[in-house]
Amino acid sequence: MTEPVAQPARPTQPAARAKQRPARQPSPVLEKLFALYPRMFGARFLPLKLGVYQELLALHPEEFKKEDLKIALGQHARSTRYLEAVAMGEQRHDLNAQPVEPVAPEHVHHAILEVFRRRQARGPQAAAIWLRARFVAAIEASGLARDAYMERMPTPDPVAAAVLEEAFAEIGERAAKNEALRRAYAASGKTVEAFAEMYGMDLGDVIKAVL
Repeated sequence: MTEPVAQPARPTQPAARAKQRPARQPSPVLEKLFALYPRMFGARFLPLKLGVYQELLALHPEEFKKEDLKIALGQHARSTRYLEAVAMGEQRHDLNAQPVEPVAPEHVHHAILEVFRRRQARGPQAAAIWLRARFVAAIEASGLARDAYMERMPTPDPVAAAVLEEAFAEIGERAAKNEALRRAYAASGKTVEAFAEMYGMDLGDVIKAVL
């Protein structure tokens, strides 16, 4: 009688592994921060002001251990929701959720690249569209010319670097169109309202371009 051939064990499916994996427990320190400052560590994440670690230790010396607080704030700052807030150009906020200073362009750029890397797994095309829009906004907010921006913001990912070039091209095309519009407006001798109506353009867009 032929012995039955042993079948190799089937690899565990990702879904099955996910079910077996224990749920990640929330950080007790982050839970405490949420209880103390729900507007900064709650449903909406905002970039934290520089020096917030030292401020929290000074305000709550009995509540937090130095190393535990450092680890928790690091986890918070590396979360996708936090990085998205930085990438969107939100200002840094104090513990009362009041804006106090802009985030440095380098930090915004780094956050954009990291969020893009994470979004690529969900859909490369949508991630590239998001990346281009974020780059355009970040470049304009930085006030830096192309060469200065490129020098200060290394972009080693070739895909992201190509999208960055597209963003600069878009900004250049927009600047050229606005310059042509300003010249046409100056030569028309019309009011802004009449000029916008003559060309069927949105008044707000014309005002931004020519004034």
